[in-house]
Amino acid sequence: MHNTDELIADFGAFIQASPSSYHAAAAGAARLEGAGFTRLDEADAWPTEAGRYLVIRDGALVAWIQPEGATATTGFRILGAHTDSPGFKLKPKPSTGSDGWLQAGVEVYGGPLLNSWLDRELELAGRLVLRDGSEHLVRTGPYLRIPQLAIHLDREANNGLTLNRQRHTQPVYGVGDRSTADLVAHLAALAGVEAAEVAGYDILTADTQAPARFGQNGELFAAGRMDNLSSVWAGLHALETLAADPAHIVMLAAFDHEELGSETRSGASGPLLAEITERIALGLGATGTDLARAYAASWCLSADAGHSVHPNYGEMHDPAVRPLAGSGPLLKINANQRYATDAHGAALFARACEAAGVNYQEFVSNNTVPCGSTIGPLTATRLGIRTVDVGVPLLSMHSARELCHVNDPIALSGAIGAFFAGA
Repeated sequence: MHNTDELIADFGAFIQASPSSYHAAAAGAARLEGAGFTRLDEADAWPTEAGRYLVIRDGALVAWIQPEGATATTGFRILGAHTDSPGFKLKPKPSTGSDGWLQAGVEVYGGPLLNSWLDRELELAGRLVLRDGSEHLVRTGPYLRIPQLAIHLDREANNGLTLNRQRHTQPVYGVGDRSTADLVAHLAALAGVEAAEVAGYDILTADTQAPARFGQNGELFAAGRMDNLSSVWAGLHALETLAADPAHIVMLAAFDHEELGSETRSGASGPLLAEITERIALGLGATGTDLARAYAASWCLSADAGHSVHPNYGEMHDPAVRPLAGSGPLLKINANQRYATDAHGAALFARACEAAGVNYQEFVSNNTVPCGSTIGPLTATRLGIRTVDVGVPLLSMHSARELCHVNDPIALSGAIGAFFAGA
């Protein structure tokens, strides 16, 4: 049994180890390998016997437990999440500058709250790919900053700050002659490879401030990338601590590129989940309609961060349904199926939370404030698996630094564990 202090410290450590989706997939795989999971290569034949397995595809991680006695029609219990977060991505020819300052050329990734990224010590993190195809993870630590214009030079800044995504979001990292600057060479040196061998890269920014507990009794928790590392961590912890072999094939599917719409080879709209579940079923002897029968016996719990009621903007929330951080994970509902939850899904999540001994609360949007979407409807549409949308309530979602209550990620992990166990 772990206490809150230990679990929230573990959550914070996972966030710090995961400045990019590629790091998150690698960090998740490392801890699962420590719990007895075997990493598989997609180009190899896979074992068909019972066991614990994982696959990494780019910035996505899929891990599963195949129990003894599983057959071609055994259903799946899938926890769906995503590893990426909004921010900025390094452009080609990234070594830029102006007026004696060295700057990094970046492009907005997803939908960040742009102003929250100002005046923070940022790092570059992601992967370098060499001419031979080998991949190397790299991170700089504190290295860049997007400086805000002083109030003396813009007396109206507090009356409404407008940022031009090209002109105002390029970070500085030094002073000097831009013609001699080489960001890629710096990244290559950190990775221990030759700069001339770097043929491609996927490098993103991340806030470097450490996660922190604060507030009355230390119940509040601030960190970057909790959308959606909160769900990835909760799924990892549930999977690695599952006490006994489940009746279903249990799986964590942590996709990449959700913040961009998921339409990539490692995103939820891509073929990753379908390919892996089909390979598992074929290894168990599936023929004919066996996989369709397995899907019919399956559930997906789509876990992605949601909104706590905001005390300064109460009118932006539904007047009756007002979920509060610290009161349990969210059951996310939308009449237009931006979330995949239906009545059966609501009943399933209620059972899982009851079995785990945790509270949950409903979330629905104000009719004048349309909600975003998740991987839930994508998974339900692609595979026909019954899906329910849940998540941890946050303040400041898509900020460089988000806020939750320490109890909620832990409660979500407990509910996921009960879901995996068959509740």
